[in-house]
Amino acid sequence: MSRGLVATLAVACGLAVANLYYAQPLLHLLATSFHTGSGGVAIVVTIAQLGYATGLLLLVPLGDIWQRRRLVAGVLLLAALALAASALAPDLLIFEGAALLVGVTSVVAQLLVPLAADLASAPRRGQVVGTVMSGLLIGILLSRTLSGLLAALAGWRFVYWFAAVAMVGLALVLRAVLPGDRRSPALSYRALLLSILSLVRSEPVLRRRSLLGALGFAAFSATWTTIAFLLSGPPFHYGVAVIGLFGLVGAAGAACATLAGRGADRGWARVETLGFSLAVTLAFPLMILGRSQLLPLVAGILLLDVGVQGIHVTNQSLVYRLSPSARSRINSAYMTTYFVGGAAGSAGAGVVYGSWGWTGVCLLGAGLGLAMVAAWGWDAGHPDAPSPAGSPSAPSRR
Repeated sequence: MSRGLVATLAVACGLAVANLYYAQPLLHLLATSFHTGSGGVAIVVTIAQLGYATGLLLLVPLGDIWQRRRLVAGVLLLAALALAASALAPDLLIFEGAALLVGVTSVVAQLLVPLAADLASAPRRGQVVGTVMSGLLIGILLSRTLSGLLAALAGWRFVYWFAAVAMVGLALVLRAVLPGDRRSPALSYRALLLSILSLVRSEPVLRRRSLLGALGFAAFSATWTTIAFLLSGPPFHYGVAVIGLFGLVGAAGAACATLAGRGADRGWARVETLGFSLAVTLAFPLMILGRSQLLPLVAGILLLDVGVQGIHVTNQSLVYRLSPSARSRINSAYMTTYFVGGAAGSAGAGVVYGSWGWTGVCLLGAGLGLAMVAAWGWDAGHPDAPSPAGSPSAPSRR
């Protein structure tokens, strides 16, 4: 697999998944535009994440039976239509409906990650997945920066027009560069979906790693769903462009994704998991101090992003070893759980922030981090996942 193709997939993942997160630094602008409060508009993030979970469950498994080049291009064009609907939305209800469709179609990234795993050689699989995931994670984080800057220049609707055009361009590029893969639909669509449940039942590593991922992403989403309200209010009073720039802080943490993938290739996933879980837990005491001080807030955001991104790549490096012929379905099961956790974190944070403010959100996040440490203890007492090379006899320190 060439470096150029790896880089293309990384950029494509970042652009596709960014659609989910453009709204986060814009929430206070959306509240003003649609004449609602912070609680009413925060649900937009939850709706988009539930849409993403739906797409993960219903669309991503098709990657195991359909030609992925055509599937990816088609879903990207549907994403462009959903983003255009967001830009044209006259009220919050229609915007929420468009957000649901944006979420469903943003799963393109999760079609590309298993494709990268399929194309990579076994010794480099974790590294390649880590590189592609770095692009995805940077897309998540820089989406907030880009959204804030574009909204400051031309208003929030322009953000969605920009994203719609980007999806059309991305569809054309990927249609041209992705290798064709011949896939015979040995399973019906119904049987394909039912086989996901069979995989979950038969693969304990998938169940444990899905739980760890869901807890981490719940903490991550709780933070980023409410941080715009903290930064736009006293004592900071930042505008939308400055709020968006906070995505650059988290982007520094994406550098750990490739390192996490290499560590998993070398058998250090278990140690990495504990370290990343502790990083998530310790981020929130710093962010409590960040209610009124910028430096602890920035340090906490960086630590949180390192922890969540690192454990996510470690999880994926492990679950992709389980059944090479079912990688899209395994990814569907893992990522559906992951985004259900994120949606729950966003919804919970919206409620908690309305009653207890930023301190309540940080206490919620710290509790989720402690649950991750507990889940690591549960995972550590069970048999290892398959080795990086797929040999059951190879030693592993997961």
